Amino acid sequence: MRHFGHIPSVKRAGLFHREPVEFTAASPARTLATALGATLYSPATRPRLAAAVRKQAARGVVSMVLCLEDSISDADVEAGEDNLVREFAELAADGADVPLLFIRVREPAQITGLVDRLGETIHLLSGFVLPKFTENRGRAFLEALVEAERTSGRRLYAMPVLESPELLHLETRVETLAGIASITDAYRDHVLALRLGVTDFCSAYGLRRSPEMTAYDVKVVAHVISDVVNVLGRADGTGFTITGPVWEYFRPGERMFKPQLRRSPFLEGSAEDLRTALIEHDLDGLLREIELDRANGLLGKTCIHPTHVLPVHALSVVSHEEWSDAQDILRPERGGGGVLRSAYTNKMNEVKPHRAWAERILLRAEVFGVAKEDVGFVELLTAGLTG
Repeated sequence: MRHFGHIPSVKRAGLFHREPVEFTAASPARTLATALGATLYSPATRPRLAAAVRKQAARGVVSMVLCLEDSISDADVEAGEDNLVREFAELAADGADVPLLFIRVREPAQITGLVDRLGETIHLLSGFVLPKFTENRGRAFLEALVEAERTSGRRLYAMPVLESPELLHLETRVETLAGIASITDAYRDHVLALRLGVTDFCSAYGLRRSPEMTAYDVKVVAHVISDVVNVLGRADGTGFTITGPVWEYFRPGERMFKPQLRRSPFLEGSAEDLRTALIEHDLDGLLREIELDRANGLLGKTCIHPTHVLPVHALSVVSHEEWSDAQDILRPERGGGGVLRSAYTNKMNEVKPHRAWAERILLRAEVFGVAKEDVGFVELLTAGLTG
């Protein structure tokens, strides 16, 4: 797998100062957690699921969640499990490359049960998404995951979803966060990333943000995100990768703005032309939320529509300026600290306070690449859209 690997190599070389590296499901956990990018969700009951997985992989998707929880009805769980077993067998039979695949389960017993039923096709699975995660509820899930690893001989990761009322409610939040921190630390080697269930947070108060608003405009939600990052996203070695919340708005059709972007003025016009096109297609809120995710310590994003994937990935590429600053900060001769003017002569880089930031930038640069000096979001997005 490689981010932007669906783009021809000649075109990719024109975009990147340093191209994204290749990685596999066996790569180090820190690399995989950073590389998740736009994690596309699909109901486990979807007909021809294997074909859909192959299709999205060819379009640049590198992580997918096949959902047995809220995206399907209670009556369809058994059918969803049966469908997963069939579709994994089809994927294994054709030998096609697949994204990092995770199954979102409802109960711990589904983990061991599905691993047994998947048999040899377990090599296609990277792990499980654990819903409504708290210390008490999460322990059974994680114990089941460890057991499934033991019986299958396959490394499997957990991605807990933080969405429980106990986490949302102010009077129980501190205790709940402390419990989550304790249990995830105890199973640190098995936890790949933590995901935020913002739709459940909004549901508890009968709220739903409009396409013009981000999760950070809903203050009760923004406060929870802040506290989660405060406790679970620290850069001191105790934290985890925390992914951004889902953006739930889209227009009908899988590639809603591609026809417009293939003709003037968008490809031949200005960045503002493209920005206007995206706003007209309800993506302005998504773009703002992605930027706010990163500013608030989140990386990657839960996605429910294929058209959200490329914007997430294009905004994850490290700019040449960011890379230049990070390189300067982390030079061995800067180990003693100090302050220096950036190579772009527009900011102060203070070595010790900015070190953790620089380390994260270089890790993101490894998996998403570094854009050339004159390449920005517009060029990356249009290249991805037009192949």
